[in-house]
Amino acid sequence: MNYKTVGYALLLSLSATACSNKLNVSKVLADAEQQTKVMLAEIPKAKASRSAVTTGATPGSAGADLVSPRTLDTMGRLRLVTSRDWTSGFFPGVLWFLNEGTGKNEWKTEAESYTSYIEKEKTNGTTHDMGFKVYCSFGTGYRLTNDQHYKDVIIQSAKTLSTRFKPSVGTLRSWDHSRDKWGFPVIIDNMMNLELLFEATRLTGDSSFHKIAVSHANTTMKHHFRDDYSSYHVVDYDTITGVPKHKHTHQGYSHSSAWSRGQAWALYGYTMCYRFTKDPAYLRQAEGVAKFILNHPNLPKDLVPYWDFNAPNIPNEPRDASAAALNASALYELGLYSSNGKYYKQTADKILQSLTKSYRSPIGENKGWLLLHSTGSKPSNSEVDVPLSYADYYYLEALLRSKKLKEGKQLW
Repeated sequence: MNYKTVGYALLLSLSATACSNKLNVSKVLADAEQQTKVMLAEIPKAKASRSAVTTGATPGSAGADLVSPRTLDTMGRLRLVTSRDWTSGFFPGVLWFLNEGTGKNEWKTEAESYTSYIEKEKTNGTTHDMGFKVYCSFGTGYRLTNDQHYKDVIIQSAKTLSTRFKPSVGTLRSWDHSRDKWGFPVIIDNMMNLELLFEATRLTGDSSFHKIAVSHANTTMKHHFRDDYSSYHVVDYDTITGVPKHKHTHQGYSHSSAWSRGQAWALYGYTMCYRFTKDPAYLRQAEGVAKFILNHPNLPKDLVPYWDFNAPNIPNEPRDASAAALNASALYELGLYSSNGKYYKQTADKILQSLTKSYRSPIGENKGWLLLHSTGSKPSNSEVDVPLSYADYYYLEALLRSKKLKEGKQLW
């Protein structure tokens, strides 16, 4: 299904039936198990293929440092990444979610194996993506196992991430690249990495991690958002004064547009910040972002957004299933805190129904990916209308949150 063929007839039909459809989470998890077994069989093939095409490489060596699947390339081949890639922790997280959702030890064994490949990132201070890499793998694993070693990795990772904090700015630095363009860039995605810091304080009692996370969240809330609660992607700060120099939307349509996944990072990030702090400002922020997303006239009927809310050729624009999965997971949690909780939960249910009905891969196809039709970076023509590892991760998280709410269980 190409994004241009997602017709309004289908969307209107889905909207009309969504409320009457009850998602069978157990069946969806069983399907996810089958797909992930396909993925596990494809990963060694992809590594071998990488080795075979590398001139002069020792057989098997070129792919040895590739640890996690990220997407499909333009030829439909499985693309693997090293632990340094910001997406490396999502597939281990998917395996942990399958263990949690099914109770089967086989998934725990696979999760432990793929999680171990990420450990060396705990001392990699060249990136802000410590939460994505370590918390989605080791953090999810620790929540399920209470493994002391996982706890130690989380704490060390938080210490490493803290080195990127600049007191004069009040935030963690995001990117180190493109220094000719930005001096001290902070991206809205970085809100997601604060969970690692909040958790480190909970695990150690050391409030320094919590203070950094709060400072980053407050500074981002002050400078990243427009009056309608839409967010810029990148804010570049002066490191002496802490004053923003530029506000850009690097992966969106324009600097003044609302990049869909950026809005989802913000929704999820401030909801999570409220969980740890109970600061009402964070709850208001999350509710404001939710209102922007859910009331936007360009949000499709099936609640799976186009890659940018202001993309010029809507409805003939790619969708972003990863943003929808993020929104669903965040809305389930936001529903626990907000007076609009019933509405948020019902909306999350509808998003999951849409993703499950119209955006999943057929079983056995697409190298084992769960969701199709995500968009990485449309302006760079990179990863457009493809599966993405973080779409699968947040889709499964949302499914499990839905299941837990129905069973009256805590989300974490």
